[in-house]
Amino acid sequence: MGHTAARRLGVAVLAGAVGWVAAAVTLGAEFGPVVGWIAAALVFLVWTWAVIRPMDAASTRRHALREDPAAPVARIVLTIASLASLGGVAVLFLASTKKDDLLAAALGVLSVAASWVVVHTLYTLRYAADYYSAPTGGIDFNQKEEPAYLDFAYVGFTLGMTYQVSDTTISSSTIRRIVLEQSLLSYLLGAVVVATTVNLVIAVLG
Repeated sequence: MGHTAARRLGVAVLAGAVGWVAAAVTLGAEFGPVVGWIAAALVFLVWTWAVIRPMDAASTRRHALREDPAAPVARIVLTIASLASLGGVAVLFLASTKKDDLLAAALGVLSVAASWVVVHTLYTLRYAADYYSAPTGGIDFNQKEEPAYLDFAYVGFTLGMTYQVSDTTISSSTIRRIVLEQSLLSYLLGAVVVATTVNLVIAVLG
């Protein structure tokens, strides 16, 4: 794993640990995992997007080819954490008391939303890394200039919201497998987003 990816993951884990302990002490043990995950996810997302959002196509190519932002270990750890956080939300809902229902529901929505954005950010990085790996290509953006990270974000987040590509064409078997993988994860996360949002509405109205 590259130094930047390792450092980013390490700082996110540290922020998550601090958030977990602080929430467990002040709110209750059942709040620890959810608050910890929200803190870790926010650190990862803010840091990642601050780095990649301004990049043009040339910078994106150099960055993606280093395989640093999409380092396999970091990607696997964060994907597992995103899915595990769903279990933390379930535990929180089951363990919270009546007076904590609204707070638990709000944190549940934030946690699942954080997981959703983390997963699709990881796929944004992964599409860029695969596109610029030899042989270059696999996604037709219907443009003359090479794609930048925001172009890959367009692909990743469109898939996350609609479970399909839009006006881009996939021409690589490897990227098709990644698209299938992301679509399945997106469906799971989308279902949980709806469930937690409904729970929040019930808590507010109740």
